[in-house]
Amino acid sequence: MASVCFKHGPPRLLGVELEWTLHHRSDPGRALDAATLIAALGPHAPRSLVPDSPHQSLPNGSVLSVEPGGQVEISSLPTSSLRSLLSVVAADSDYLRRRLEKAGLVLGESGLDPYRHPNRILRVPRYQAMENAFDRIGLDGRLMMCSTAGVQVCLDAGEPDRIAARWNALHALGPVMIAAFANSPRLFGVETGWASTRTRVLLDTDPPRTRPGPTRGDPVRGWARRMLDMSVVCRRRDGDDWSAPSGLSFAEWIHGGLPEAPTRDDLDYHLTTVFPPVRARGYLEVRYLDAQSGSDWMLPTAALAALFADESAVDKVAVMAAPAAGRWVHAARSGLADPVLAQSAREIFDLACRLLDGVGGGLAERLAEHVARRLS
Repeated sequence: MASVCFKHGPPRLLGVELEWTLHHRSDPGRALDAATLIAALGPHAPRSLVPDSPHQSLPNGSVLSVEPGGQVEISSLPTSSLRSLLSVVAADSDYLRRRLEKAGLVLGESGLDPYRHPNRILRVPRYQAMENAFDRIGLDGRLMMCSTAGVQVCLDAGEPDRIAARWNALHALGPVMIAAFANSPRLFGVETGWASTRTRVLLDTDPPRTRPGPTRGDPVRGWARRMLDMSVVCRRRDGDDWSAPSGLSFAEWIHGGLPEAPTRDDLDYHLTTVFPPVRARGYLEVRYLDAQSGSDWMLPTAALAALFADESAVDKVAVMAAPAAGRWVHAARSGLADPVLAQSAREIFDLACRLLDGVGGGLAERLAEHVARRLS
């Protein structure tokens, strides 16, 4: 766990993953089908959708993937330059948008499909097993898999003596970021009363798997303990049935809970089936942001990159976010109408704007305007 999930070194690289729900331009509430999606993506279709696809990267190197409900996602290559990251991903997202428009499809503009009931398009064993496991809890699992979209920002874990500080600061900052960029107030065509219904859905999908974990103590040991205590939802093997016995933890599997002992590959795969707000994947994957409209994904991406580029800024973030730490549900329900979150947001985004001053592209000004509009 320590060597694979928390690779350490000076914070240098950045990455971003953008997800969108996908809709017919003529009728956004009409169900999406696999054939339409396959035709639209052409040679970029992933093999989970088209087994013999060449799965070509997008023109600027980003990789395209498809989520279970037909959401499209582009993942950047890692880079040390924020400017390069933003320009490359913007170019690839524009290319994807144009390609989809030719097929009569448009990208969604919020963190949750506001119109349709969840409909799984990807018919692969992984998602069938996950669906079976999550259905025991309720509808939120299907919504999480098939109807949500987010902005995921990837940051280096940092030097060994700073991993805990960066891990804790990212978690403390989470409610403030959710509140500032909440963008999913509708589901099934009606207002839900939540600023980020996507966050509400994620928190309730499978709480041990999707809620934030503890941030006290050594994050590496805490993460390892959590992953081993986590139930196994999907067990790869020949055939189409990848289901696992309900409630079987990975630790129990190690100790003989199944006839076949798990391998290192089984552990690696198990780590891909957990979806907390911050996930350790060798880097720290920040998963708590709703998808944004247009190019607004640049704002939370730039803010996180700026706030975690320098360790002195990380320490300031931890202090500023401390009053709001743990207010995940408050953030999802009320956004910046919550006074505690609003006060922390003023301080944190003022710092982020100062750090972004000079980066170019009007990012600092755009971020300041966005936060001011949300606060008002």
